[in-house]
Parts: sequence; structure tokens; C-alpha cells
Amino acid sequence: WLIEMLGHEAQVYNDGATALEAVAAYVPDVVLLDIGMPGRNGYDICQDMRTLPVLAHTMFVAQTGWGQAQHRQRSREAGFDHHLVKPVELKTLEAVLLEKISQKPTTH
Repeated sequence: WLIEMLGHEAQVYNDGATALEAVAAYVPDVVLLDIGMPGRNGYDICQDMRTLPVLAHTMFVAQTGWGQAQHRQRSREAGFDHHLVKPVELKTLEAVLLEKISQKPTTH
């Protein structure tokens, strides 16, 4: 996975329902969702995840083959912070992850 190549942990789920169940135990800093995943689409899963208080500080990234303006708008409306069109370049993904890392508070 590209995430792991960049030195980050990754949890992979094959459908949105499983991911929704998992986030209670594994609170991610970033959620990458495929818009066109099997079952419920990524827009719906993002909206559901955004209602969970535990994910209030999580960044949501749409990863999709759909790059038209209406898809980007729908991503924003669903609560995504970023909309990446496949194939996603490593440097683009890295920039998104670094944005989240730079937002995390430091502890001393």
C-alpha cells in the first residue's frame, strides 16, 4: 500500500460497513474512501463517519476514478476534505498526509 510505503500505518477494509464498525476501535487520523466501493458508496460512508464524535479530527480523502466537477462538489458536500483522482501520484498522497501531520498538536 502507498500509505505504508510512506511510513504510515494502514488498516484496509473491503467495504464501508466493515470500516464503519472498525473506526470505534481504531481511530484513524486519515480515512481514504473509494467513492465507487461495493455496497454503499463512499459519499454515504463519509457522511456516516462524519457523525461519529470520535472522528471529529479525522481527515477524509475521496480516492476515485471520477474527477468531474460534479463529483468533486458531491465529495465536498459529503464531508471529504480532499478529492484525489486515480491513479493517485505518490507525491500527491504524501502532500495530503503531511498536511494532516502538520495539523496534529505536539506534546511536550
